[in-house]
Amino acid sequence: MSDISAEEVKRLRQRTGAGMMDSKKALQEAGGDMERAVEILRERGLASAQKRAGRSATQGVIDAYIHHNNTVGVLVEVNCETDFVAKTEEFRRLARDVALHIASAMPQWVTREEVPEDILETERRIYEAEARQKGKPDNALDRIVEGKLQGFFKTTVLVDQPFVKEPDKTIQQLIDEVSAKVGEKVAVRRFVRYKLGEELD
Repeated sequence: MSDISAEEVKRLRQRTGAGMMDSKKALQEAGGDMERAVEILRERGLASAQKRAGRSATQGVIDAYIHHNNTVGVLVEVNCETDFVAKTEEFRRLARDVALHIASAMPQWVTREEVPEDILETERRIYEAEARQKGKPDNALDRIVEGKLQGFFKTTVLVDQPFVKEPDKTIQQLIDEVSAKVGEKVAVRRFVRYKLGEELD
């Protein structure tokens, strides 16, 4: 497949930090499938965002977002590796965007690993009971439950949620793009969302 657009190559480069020719080849090999192209680059060690994953990110910013009617507020900590990157406009914009997103999308956890196992077990039981109620065959239950869990993560886990300003990309993809641009590991560490009149958990 040779009709890969320059825009697609640019998007893949932003997400992975890979070179132009490597990105184009990966897209051609993946038949234009962006997610598969990311996997190909990762498999070949060409996706630099993945190489940065093991580094420690202890610098960064705490940013705040207050909704225009003053009834919703968010504090979020976004980390990077150096103070220099923490001061860049690119990084600051990411922190602001993530804070705004949290205010709107109401995630409960930053990553899937933070979701308590007892909550996951409860969700699995509910999804399985729903599937059985609908008469789904036993051999399809695991697949159905897994599919429903993916939907649960998209609703409740920050990095899995579609970005409110660009729903065709997830928050993790947004973070990866900034990480590729600044050349450092970037991660959301924690957040708190306040809504007027609501108790904090």
